Parts: sequence; structure tokens; C-alpha cells
Amino acid sequence: MKDLTGRVAVVTGGASGIGLGLAKRFVAEGMKVVLGDVEKDALDDAVAVLSSGGSDVCGVVTDVTDADQVQSLADATMERHGAVHVICNNAGVGGGGLSWEAPLSTWEWVIGVNMWGVIHGIRSFVPLLLQQDEGHVVNTASVAGLVAAPFMGPYNASKHAVVGMSETLHHEFALTGANVKVSVLCPGWVNTRIADSARNRPSHLAVEQASDDAAQETVMRDMLQTMVQQGMATDTVASKVVDAIRNEQFWVLTHDDAGDGWVKAVEARLTSLQERTNPAMNLLA
Repeated sequence: MKDLTGRVAVVTGGASGIGLGLAKRFVAEGMKVVLGDVEKDALDDAVAVLSSGGSDVCGVVTDVTDADQVQSLADATMERHGAVHVICNNAGVGGGGLSWEAPLSTWEWVIGVNMWGVIHGIRSFVPLLLQQDEGHVVNTASVAGLVAAPFMGPYNASKHAVVGMSETLHHEFALTGANVKVSVLCPGWVNTRIADSARNRPSHLAVEQASDDAAQETVMRDMLQTMVQQGMATDTVASKVVDAIRNEQFWVLTHDDAGDGWVKAVEARLTSLQERTNPAMNLLA
């Protein structure tokens, strides 16, 4: 899809972070944009800013863990525009801890957003792309979908699933002759608010913590926040995604410098597979 002008893009998690970066770039490309996000105030603000220059941008409050709400997002898009050309299944949250200690509610929340959100997006939007015989799917995974760092069990599991689903979708489109493409976005550290994603954690999956646990989580969140703040700008990520859409490129590996810790970690994992050696610890700095 070389020319994006006048096309319709849908972005979940579109009110902040990578999603907002994608929305800004799509608007700059002359696209019509529909944002889905669970955070209403942030969504309203994003729509107001993006549409202030006359661009066609709207928002639909959407909890991607709910299949009906994602379907409503698709229905609202079709009602407004009559078509959809790019669907970015981007909504995501962070959460972890020791795999055997992380509360079940954390596993449910992280996998619900990061994995089921993508599943719901595929089920609601891919049939529309197939009907019009044109379109592109962008699924946001992570380098954590290619390597497994410690203390990130729920997040790693969800992002590995997104990579696997995306590869499956790629093969299915090819085997059925569909004129629809897919990209999987696997960024390293990006300057987003993922360290604060618990702001949108639903009350029924809240965790009551002992004071020691709360203190430990604060330290971990502060460390994550430091790494994230030093990360890649979201507009840089968005540029790489747009290039991938235009070039029908599957892998979008944003941190592809040979000296980057993430690249070294992926290479070490491949070596481990080839040589049948046990995984090595990688700090992913």
C-alpha cells in the first residue's frame, strides 16, 4: 500500500505512547484516523489535538479485552468511513514479577490486553480487509516477543503470542491469496507511559499488596521508567511502521543497531537454538 492519502487507519491504544505516535504520523500522511482507547479523557485530548488542523480523526472508547467493544470499534469505523485500510492492534500494558509469584490477576490483565486485544482485533477487522481485498494489519509485539528477560513472565508470554499469531496470519494470507499484509512491530525501549500502565488496570483485577511488595514494585517501576525515558521517540517508531506498510515488510525491528543490547540478546538466543545450548542471561541494556 504505497499511497496512504485518504485511507482509513484504526489504532487501538491510540491515546498515548506508540499508538499516539502512529496516529500523528497517519494524520501527517493524509489518512483518516479512528482511535480506540480505554482512557476516555486522554482519548478526547488526543482527538482534539489531532483534528485541530482539519484532519478527520475520531475516538471510540474501547477496552480491547472485550470482544464486543472491539467489534463496536470496527462497526463505528465502517459506519463513519465505509472502509478500513490499516488496523493497528497496538494497545498494551506492562506487568511482571517472578513467574511463580506474580498474581493471577496480573497474568489475566496483561494477557487480556496484550494478547486477547490482538485476537479481538484480528477477528473484527481482518474479515473487513478481506472483503475489500486490500489492507494491512500491524500487531504491536516487542523484542520481549523474541527474547525472554527475567521478571517479565506475563509480558513475555503475551508478546511471544503476538509474534506467533502475526507469523501465522502472514502465512494464511499468502496461502489464501489474500491481498492483505501484516507487520509485527517489535520495539526495544521506547519513550512511552508503559511504566504507568497500571493507571488503567481494572478494579476487578487490582492487587492488594503488602508494604514490602509495594516498596519493591515502586523500585522496579522507577527502574523501568528510567529505561523507558531514555528510549526511542514514538515518532521514530511510527516512521518505521509506515515504511513497513509501504514496503509490505513483516518484521519491524526498531532497535536494529548491531551494538544494541536487544539485538545482541536476539542473536544470543538464535545461537543458543542452533547450538542446542541453554539460554544465557542478557540484561538487554
